[in-house]
Amino acid sequence: MAAFSPSRTSSTSSSPNDLSPTRKKRKAESITSLSDGQTDAEGTPARSLISEDRSRYIAELFDENIIAKIFRTASSSLNDPNIFTKPDGVPLGYPETVPQTGPRAGRYEFRDPEFWTCGFFPGCLYALLERTTKYPHRALLESSPFGPKLQDVRSQLRVLSKGWSKSLHSMAFRADTHDIGFIVMPALKRDWEILGNEQSLRSIIQAARSLATRYVSTAGTIRSWDCLVKKEITVTDQTENVLVIIDSLCNLDLLYYASAHSGDRRLADLATAHARTLLQTHLRPERGISVPKGGYQGQLYSTCHVANIDPATGSLKWRWTAQGYDNNSTWSRGQAWAILGYAQVYMWTKETIFLDAACGCAEYFLHRLATAPACVEIDVSESQDLFPTSRTNGRHVPLWDFDAPVDPAELLRDSSAGVIAANGMLIIFQNLLSLGQDGLARRFLNAAVEIVQDTIDLCLAKEKTRFVSDGKSITVEDSVPGSTFDSILMNGTANNNQHARRRYCNHGLVYGDYYLIEFGNRLLDLGLA
Repeated sequence: MAAFSPSRTSSTSSSPNDLSPTRKKRKAESITSLSDGQTDAEGTPARSLISEDRSRYIAELFDENIIAKIFRTASSSLNDPNIFTKPDGVPLGYPETVPQTGPRAGRYEFRDPEFWTCGFFPGCLYALLERTTKYPHRALLESSPFGPKLQDVRSQLRVLSKGWSKSLHSMAFRADTHDIGFIVMPALKRDWEILGNEQSLRSIIQAARSLATRYVSTAGTIRSWDCLVKKEITVTDQTENVLVIIDSLCNLDLLYYASAHSGDRRLADLATAHARTLLQTHLRPERGISVPKGGYQGQLYSTCHVANIDPATGSLKWRWTAQGYDNNSTWSRGQAWAILGYAQVYMWTKETIFLDAACGCAEYFLHRLATAPACVEIDVSESQDLFPTSRTNGRHVPLWDFDAPVDPAELLRDSSAGVIAANGMLIIFQNLLSLGQDGLARRFLNAAVEIVQDTIDLCLAKEKTRFVSDGKSITVEDSVPGSTFDSILMNGTANNNQHARRRYCNHGLVYGDYYLIEFGNRLLDLGLA
């Protein structure tokens, strides 16, 4: 049996740029008061919370390229018998990765419908349908005489969203996975909220009840995996082991949402119990870290990936990693799941302990970005006439694991980890602002925007797309003919663990694209874009 991994002490090192925010005590109010061009307590217009130089990059979140890429993959797959059945049109596979090298470079690779990532591509479609419905002025289509009208694109998005989400309803009955939240929520929640499809709400409630069957009361947690089988470890006995992964925090939103709609309080109670257990099993207190003025001054946490809990006693048996570098390292996407997951839990419960956990994980994430080796910064200096400009990017795009050895010649990053963390930081911003903690709120807003800005600058695929229409049909073409890359972002790392049964990295990731689109929608919802 593996040994328990104790909390680690990090050395003091340099900190991110001091944002020097000030805290003002005021009556708590909702961030929604900043929407529609209103101002915050200091009289600052909502959009001006994001600096002008960053807004130039953030604008790319709403480019035609974003919609066109997702649209092309969705529509072209309809006629591929290896992907869609006929005549019912049920997907046989869902997009997962886009290799950056090799014979399939630039083209999506598909996974079976039961894989945990299957809900993200339908989620991308619905997120874009949401954007074109609620914020048509930010669904930017080029003003070309050959381009389609927005209403035509929106109409097709509705059809594609329905087709790609059809099989998700039957998955709501699955009790063999904790990832059912990832599977159903990105698409079906929007299908219910935007289109009023009551079948989707019923499927969400059923999915939550399926997830609840995995709750182990003696351990106070929901079982993530039924087994762990890798080259170096095998765990299969469920009577003696409850395997729980940090990702599970982001499936709790399903339980809270279904509880609110169904009136079944037990679903929410299980979610809160699970989140409380992971505070002890998955968060590792980090000490000796110098936090910048204006940063979060509470306890900072790194995270482990997998924890094994004794179902008889509820005690922690050991910690492990299945996707990070080693059992004591900090896998960057795992840290991002913790930020987003605890931020969402606080949104539902308003229990301060969960907001503190989200802030502690987020501040540690920023600390590791700031103290990464200098080689993460890529020189992108430009020379314009007699006034050359010096600029680097990459500082805020996380390495795949913050403690893995770094090869400056072949930096391995995970762009998905950055955009997932950024979404969590936006929720933290929203909650801190409602509590009157304006300075700290702005720190996390600025950090989230900086991460996404850097991700777009470094990882946005150069191979862009655009719509073409003849008035009867809509197609998508490469901006540069023959230059194709199906996903929006590059530089993702699905799993680079040395003992993984499948080790793959340097690709586009469907959930990286999903959380990038989601970030743009969150900015719109908050009146910040």
